[in-house]
Amino acid sequence: MSHNKIQIRIARVNPQVTDIPLPSYATTGSAGIDIYAAVEDKLVISPNQTRLIPTGFQIELPQGYEAQIRPRSGLAINHNIGILNSPGTIDSDYRGEVKVILRNFGNTDFVVRRGDRIAQMVVAPYVRVTWEEVKRIEETERGNGGFGHTGK
Repeated sequence: MSHNKIQIRIARVNPQVTDIPLPSYATTGSAGIDIYAAVEDKLVISPNQTRLIPTGFQIELPQGYEAQIRPRSGLAINHNIGILNSPGTIDSDYRGEVKVILRNFGNTDFVVRRGDRIAQMVVAPYVRVTWEEVKRIEETERGNGGFGHTGK
């Protein structure tokens, strides 16, 4: 089975800094592209603390695409590290440095080192909508049931 591919322009925020890898797929079946920390030295995230982590790159997404920034499962299960606004969205017209909002949900300090894999990015198409305001919307069998109404 073949996958759709698009080419996306990427630039280092500082072209002289080349020790931080650009985002890359870990395996041939990976949907997420690993993102690496571009911190100057090590950065400590204390319990219940949130830090904005630089990545050292910026991207030029085509219209109709977004980049979703998601947590890494290994950081979540092994270190209680997550991303607050997960998934974070990089819009097609954003041209600044991609940064990741890491949160330490654990009870011990977590250290981010230069070049650590801190998140993953999934590039996906999106649809823009126009709203049609109506007096009523169509009923369904489910109706307004939500938030666990179907039980376990």
